[in-house]
Amino acid sequence: MAAKQKKVSRNPDLIRGVGKFSRSKMYHKRGLWAIKTKNGGALPVHAKKPADEPMPSAAVKATKFYPADDVKKPLANKRKPKPTKLRSSITPGTVLIVLTGRFKGKRVVFLKQLASGLLLITGPFKVNGVPLRRVNQAYVIATSTKIDISAINLDKYDDKYFAKQVEKKKKKGEGEFFDAEKEAKNVLPQEKKDDQKSIDAELIKAIEAVADLKFYLGARFSLKSGDKPHELVF
Repeated sequence: MAAKQKKVSRNPDLIRGVGKFSRSKMYHKRGLWAIKTKNGGALPVHAKKPADEPMPSAAVKATKFYPADDVKKPLANKRKPKPTKLRSSITPGTVLIVLTGRFKGKRVVFLKQLASGLLLITGPFKVNGVPLRRVNQAYVIATSTKIDISAINLDKYDDKYFAKQVEKKKKKGEGEFFDAEKEAKNVLPQEKKDDQKSIDAELIKAIEAVADLKFYLGARFSLKSGDKPHELVF
């Protein structure tokens, strides 16, 4: 049986990817000019098969080009969010000491834990200037002092209540850019002011029922020389 002859390319590679003949040279070597002349100056176009006929199964040809950079795909997040566990020492009405932020050292009253895991606290504002706000439980110390807040309705206070309202900023002209008087200021809505007053009114009733508690909440926590924080009982 005769051995199969190896097929020789019409355009052998000088190096990988670079042929010996140019595109125009191969146009003449393949005789495409004669086919065009025979068909009135254009290459013949074969009619497409109707869509009803099944296409022959063929292997998917790899694309000639590929992206130079790796395409990053986001990893699937299969972790299920777990609700933040509240410390056993923190219960509704517990007096907390804030350890960081604008109100560092202030004593506040814990109202409830929100869905995000943050704690809803207040001073109250009328006693020590701390308004309704959220704080992470990692930045507070729970004390043994507690207040009865069962009469206060806290259903409307959630994470959406503290979301900031984003307003579209208008482009300023050259004159308005340097005019400091026309700068918009963040003004607290009247509804939130009324909510703070109603919470303060209920809390102050419970605070005044305990002797010296109002003075205790108004005083800022601090350490003196010789105090040992790890031995303090709050």
